[in-house]
Amino acid sequence: MTALARFRQAQLEEGKVKERRPFLASECNELPKAEKWRRQIIGEISKKVAQIQNAGLGEFRIRDLNDEINKLLREKGHWEYRIKELGGPDYARIGPKMLDHEGKEVPGNRGYKYFGAAKDLPGVRELFEKEPLPPPRKTRAELMKDIDAEYYGYRDEDDGILEPLEQEHEKKVIAEAVEKWKMEREARLARGEEEEEENIYAVHEEESDEEGAKEREGEDGQQKFIAHVPVPTQQEIEEALVRRKKMELLQKYASETLLAQSEEAKTLLGL
Repeated sequence: MTALARFRQAQLEEGKVKERRPFLASECNELPKAEKWRRQIIGEISKKVAQIQNAGLGEFRIRDLNDEINKLLREKGHWEYRIKELGGPDYARIGPKMLDHEGKEVPGNRGYKYFGAAKDLPGVRELFEKEPLPPPRKTRAELMKDIDAEYYGYRDEDDGILEPLEQEHEKKVIAEAVEKWKMEREARLARGEEEEEENIYAVHEEESDEEGAKEREGEDGQQKFIAHVPVPTQQEIEEALVRRKKMELLQKYASETLLAQSEEAKTLLGL
């Protein structure tokens, strides 16, 4: 050992020179010393937190103090982790949180905290301003109150404006479609692709009435129409309605026994 090393060792033994805290917590292998350095860091943080409460220090000094406090907080976390590795208590879980609660984190910037007057610095104050709460969402019942027939468009024609416009547009569309059909038909006739259309409502005299259809002639000047199915008369329709009404009344008021007796009597009488 050199003379300087021996002199320093003697001073350490006498307690005249304080031992410096290791730069890395991993360099300390003794649990009592690790706890000693942790207590030392807490003392430094407390002093700086007390100093930063003075807003008259100036913006630059306050920012420097706030950076130093955050640096010491990170170092304290390293020593607490090292103490746990050496078999000591878990201060990160059971240790006091008073120093951490005095600082305030900016939303979206986790880890860095502002203490004391640093929270009122220009550019920092705006970060802590709370955003206005969003408007409350309406419930389903409140939304359904505004839904009526008008919501589905059932009253669009009540004002008397839409219906005339629709009728005018409908006439215009129909006229354009008819004009287009006439032009196409004339073009086909000019090319000889199509003959004159036959009147499908015309009735030829040679048509036979094989199914016993009845012919009815209307007013003067009207064409004859042929019924290809037997058409009942008014008297037959009234009789059928009366029979149906009787059956409905019997089913409604007569019992099953009475209906059976009635059927038996009709059988005996041959009805």
